[in-house]
Amino acid sequence: MEKFKRKLFYLGGFDPRGVRFYHQMYREQAENYARLSGERVEVSARRSGPASSALWTVTNHSAGVETDYEFLRWEDLVGKVWIRNPLALAWRSIATYSAHARHMQFLRMRKLRQGPVITILYPPLLAVLIPLALALIPTLLLSLLLPFWASALIGIAISALLSGRLLNKLIVPWLLRFMYYNHSVAADGPGAEMDERLDQFAARIVEEMDGPYDEVIFASHSNGTIYAMSVLRRILELRGTLPDNFTVLTLGQVVPVIALRKDARWYHADLKALDDKPFRLVDFSAPPDGAAYYDVHPIRLVSDRCAARVDLLSPRFHLFYDPENYHSGWSNKYEAHFDYLRVGDRLSPVDYVSLTAGRRTIDEAIAAFRTIP
Repeated sequence: MEKFKRKLFYLGGFDPRGVRFYHQMYREQAENYARLSGERVEVSARRSGPASSALWTVTNHSAGVETDYEFLRWEDLVGKVWIRNPLALAWRSIATYSAHARHMQFLRMRKLRQGPVITILYPPLLAVLIPLALALIPTLLLSLLLPFWASALIGIAISALLSGRLLNKLIVPWLLRFMYYNHSVAADGPGAEMDERLDQFAARIVEEMDGPYDEVIFASHSNGTIYAMSVLRRILELRGTLPDNFTVLTLGQVVPVIALRKDARWYHADLKALDDKPFRLVDFSAPPDGAAYYDVHPIRLVSDRCAARVDLLSPRFHLFYDPENYHSGWSNKYEAHFDYLRVGDRLSPVDYVSLTAGRRTIDEAIAAFRTIP
């Protein structure tokens, strides 16, 4: 069997955990894929790569596939802006939502999808209501037996003990950090360090694009889908045209978080620069994922024309997970947002490992996926 060679670039989201976490996650999901498919898949140890990247090799011995996986690193920059102090996070969240009220096109966002609007708005509400309720309810109940000042102190102590755990379970702090970061980026741009990193990513992809590969994929997830558009603009500026075997893959797309900010003119320019460029874009975003935008065309957020070939698809996770393992509901929102990188209880032609370790090209995988009733 002639070997099928694939080059994969992966740009992750706003997550300080970085390459070690994602390499281990890929290994675990590749084991699940191998168990379900019967194929023998080997994931190498990770090693340092050029231009702020890490490398590992995925070898599907059964299908004759070798994937050169390149993880584009920016977790060090995430770590610099990751707010750990809850009081600082609360203060900056006030500035964030004040700016959103002035600049975010909420009515247009709501017409796209209602879920992300709820996801954007519920963190500040819960951050206030949950600690208040956890303090007030015990205070009122204990005041029937104790002096009010004593019951109030106990209520405050109970709130301090429990509210953080409950807010973390509902991923409120993570969402507040996510919103603050993207508010800052919308208003002021990525910053000098991130701009330099995006330049490096684009140059690295261009360097490998004409290599001995049957398929080249530039994949991004979550917040990485925002920056993927900026990297794509840089790629096109560096080389003008793209090879037919190159695909931009976005997973859990969140482009409107920046694109619908009226003050994000730098990002509007990045998207507008793509509207007359031919390229291949495939997006998988799930309707139940309140942190992603299903069926939203990123280029058409700023332009009426688009020369790219675009597929906007739902991964239909419910078909591939048993009900007890399907990530749904408020407490599972964070996990649901990572299902794009997982293998379910049954293989999908378009789950992440099938796309990156399987024999099918993306177009072939989508064709197979479309046949599923």
